[in-house]
Amino acid sequence: MPARIGDKIATLIGAAKGEVVVCDSTSVNLYKAVSGALSLNPSRKKIISEAGNFPTDLYILDGISRFAASNPTIEIQPRENIIEAIDTDTAVVVLTHVHYVSGEIFPMQEITRKAHEMGALIVWDLSHSVGAAHTDLNEAQADFAVGCGYKHLNGGPGAPAFLFAAQRHHLGLQQPLSGWFSHKNPFEFVDDYLPADGIAKMLTGTTGVLGASALEASLDVMLETKTTERLAKTSKLSTIFQELVEDHCSGFDLTLASPALASERGAHISYRHPHAYPIMQNLIKRGVIGDFRSPDYIRLGFSPLFMSFENLFDAVQILAEILTTKSYLSSEFKTQNAVT
Repeated sequence: MPARIGDKIATLIGAAKGEVVVCDSTSVNLYKAVSGALSLNPSRKKIISEAGNFPTDLYILDGISRFAASNPTIEIQPRENIIEAIDTDTAVVVLTHVHYVSGEIFPMQEITRKAHEMGALIVWDLSHSVGAAHTDLNEAQADFAVGCGYKHLNGGPGAPAFLFAAQRHHLGLQQPLSGWFSHKNPFEFVDDYLPADGIAKMLTGTTGVLGASALEASLDVMLETKTTERLAKTSKLSTIFQELVEDHCSGFDLTLASPALASERGAHISYRHPHAYPIMQNLIKRGVIGDFRSPDYIRLGFSPLFMSFENLFDAVQILAEILTTKSYLSSEFKTQNAVT
């Protein structure tokens, strides 16, 4: 199951058969991928990532810096400085392809090429890319990638994540969470560890079968459609929504926090507003399901498989009504929930 579903995801991210497995969470897979990259670049210790990256990515890197035997150092740079910061001391670059708030897309080929020119490896987080933006790992010569199954792959809550390792790295690759599923012969039940061949060595324990089954069912539906058509509809949904907001919600302190062109962002769009949290709670109560991101972002996503253009008109009409009447100022929308 981990390999079979992994091969299906491979077709969506420009990977080859045998380069992707479905397992664990994005966080756990990032730990394995970065550790594996460090094992391939043992003479270097510096890891570069982006300030404002998705927090779990930075937290995992912090854990690696504190517990890895090689004692790597973490260098966090603003987005505009990333390419310049990659130097001959860099072991691994860890970046999220599509930013989780703004939706801005990193130039994967350019950054990967710079990393390789400096002798570094690169790990891409595709959690907001897979199924949402053009992604071709092998064309870019990426080394590793991770991503989740519950966002644009529509796997639902608890869906397992995935891990990509380029085939050229499989032979010398090592990872620290060497569970029984990464053993060459797991059902021999021997005491000594012998790593599996290929991408299977990146597994750990048993992949959750129920969650993976739901993810596979969603992937099968996705793979009945053409990637170019899905991405084209996503772009059109995003563009039309933006135009509707400009037409019907101007003058209410909404500020676009994503790139202005749909081609330069993933499948979500964010706006800033001083009352972003209560506005989002008000929207959710009215049936428009988005989310709030600290400190003042409203984030809304677009799924081409089940979202209609009529949904956009309805959502913007509700948003305009909420902003006009200021119903979001009601006390019921101000209590902050644990999940935002």
